[in-house]
Amino acid sequence: MNDTTLIQKTADYIEAHLEEPLPLEKIADALNYSRFYLARKFHEKTGCTIYKYIQGRRLSLAAQKLVETRKPIVEIAYEANYNSQQAFTLAFERLYEATPYEYRKKGIFTPRQTRISMTFSVAVSRAASLWKGEMTA
Repeated sequence: MNDTTLIQKTADYIEAHLEEPLPLEKIADALNYSRFYLARKFHEKTGCTIYKYIQGRRLSLAAQKLVETRKPIVEIAYEANYNSQQAFTLAFERLYEATPYEYRKKGIFTPRQTRISMTFSVAVSRAASLWKGEMTA
């Protein structure tokens, strides 16, 4: 399996299990790779750790729920795998620069961590490399 396929399979696995606890060991075992190798390759290809990717995806889905549903914030926090509303609020505020309550009140959903698509990422990476080369020439 090449690196791009590995990262896409990792992202697909994460997406399918976002509402469950997702320790690195569980993901690596499911894909039959060492957790160290998987973590290194994911970071090399995406520029993001697996932990930060999972956190960003969960918070983005939580932001969507805040805007599109009337679920209590505490329920959304637990669905996003936070053990308390306080921990959820701190993480959410770091990423969205607003508390969950303020974000809901604003009523506009903007995802901060979109789903990884390696086909798109590779194309963008190549285009950026070409653009940088053209700028220096």
